[in-house]
Amino acid sequence: MLIGEVARRSGVSARMLRHYESLGLVRPAERTDAGYREYSGADIERIFHIESLRSLGLSLHEVKRALDDPGFTPSELVEDLARRTLERIAAETELLARLQRIEAAEPTGWEEVLQVVALLQALDSESAGKRQRAALTAVAEAPVPVEGLVDSVLGESDPNVAGALRWALAQSGERGLALLAKGLRSPVAEVRERAVQSIAEFSEGAATALLRDALAHPDAAVRRRAAPVLAARGATEAVPTLVDMVVEGTNDVDAADALGTLAHGPDGAELIAAALVDRLAATRGDPAGRRRLTQALADVPGATAARALVELTQDADRAVALTAAYVLELRGGR
Repeated sequence: MLIGEVARRSGVSARMLRHYESLGLVRPAERTDAGYREYSGADIERIFHIESLRSLGLSLHEVKRALDDPGFTPSELVEDLARRTLERIAAETELLARLQRIEAAEPTGWEEVLQVVALLQALDSESAGKRQRAALTAVAEAPVPVEGLVDSVLGESDPNVAGALRWALAQSGERGLALLAKGLRSPVAEVRERAVQSIAEFSEGAATALLRDALAHPDAAVRRRAAPVLAARGATEAVPTLVDMVVEGTNDVDAADALGTLAHGPDGAELIAAALVDRLAATRGDPAGRRRLTQALADVPGATAARALVELTQDADRAVALTAAYVLELRGGR
């Protein structure tokens, strides 16, 4: 079969077939009387093998080695190809994300495109100072690529940079909130916690609704982040989580302060006092937790809290009794 026919049937151009021959990949041994190359059935089969291996991403050098070396084992090469492919996919995915962020910023000209690119590069900088400045610049000088800010804040470990990013993101409106809501579903605990911290920076409305949903989150860290913020917004739904925090000793001082704030709201005192008293009855085997619950009653006004403290002065746990007596003394001096 002559080269033109081989090219037609195989889909490999005559020019590429000659290149294969120059590299020693295919060597048609036969010639016609006129001196033209004549490919045998074995030559054509080898061409199809070459094309199959090239489709896997092998270079022509690797193809030649695979076909000509009888001792060649493909496992190592295939593993390397898989690694290179994953790297290429990661690079392309990163490029796609960057392009989508630029598109979302809706730049009106190339100058704004360049501003956004520079901002995104700064947000990815290894320098915490550069990342922090970029977060502030995102609001002051350039179109805000919300997706880029969300990705940055969910991945940021430096507390100062994270604070600047959360502030910048809070200026972005509900688009940023929708993306942060996805962060709450992340399989990574740190990302979930950063997401709820960022949501807390947004003013009431949709953010408060998300924080209320976070109270039912299976991750206790998410619930603990949401509860004090909701308490500051007057949401009594946070009371059970705050009481849990007091008992467990997890940010218990902040939780007790939040309960005290809620207790001074409409109908808050009796609700919170009842929750603390109920938990005191349920934690007989936890002396430290009961002491913290007794202390939390200090800032809860009303008759229910006062009666509970009086009863606790006779508690079998001397530390609880002394704490209750001290709290009553403080309340009497107010």
